[in-house]
Amino acid sequence: YNTSGYDTVETLHRLDGVVDIYMPDFKMWDKEHAAKYLHARDYPQVARQALCEMHRQVGVLRLDEHGLAKRGVLVRHLVMPEGIAGTASVAEFLANELSPDTYVNLMSQYHPAGKVNAATFPRINRSISTSEYSEAILATNRAGLHRYA
Repeated sequence: YNTSGYDTVETLHRLDGVVDIYMPDFKMWDKEHAAKYLHARDYPQVARQALCEMHRQVGVLRLDEHGLAKRGVLVRHLVMPEGIAGTASVAEFLANELSPDTYVNLMSQYHPAGKVNAATFPRINRSISTSEYSEAILATNRAGLHRYA
């Protein structure tokens, strides 16, 4: 189940026993950034509740002997310029509220597109730097997560 992470717990209850693998995004930690960039101030809270429910249903990602995912949660997190996504806070939440064994796809491919330009969103009008991605990896490690790509 590939999702933005902006799912209600009620919807997820209906999927209990149906979904084997949840692949939610966790886009942003800060509600002010979520309001500005996602037009959804409640995104962080909704995503936290959704991820907890997904984890309750299927647990940490389990792989078979060939490395094929069989069941669990795989969280995708896009690292943003200037730490806009709140990677350190997201990682701490995942490690502390779900499990340090939570699998995270720490994505580095952010590229401004669409309405993002220097006039509209100057802070995110560039790709992330190598040092920003390295800091995201360090923050993930400091939080105690060890299963990421």
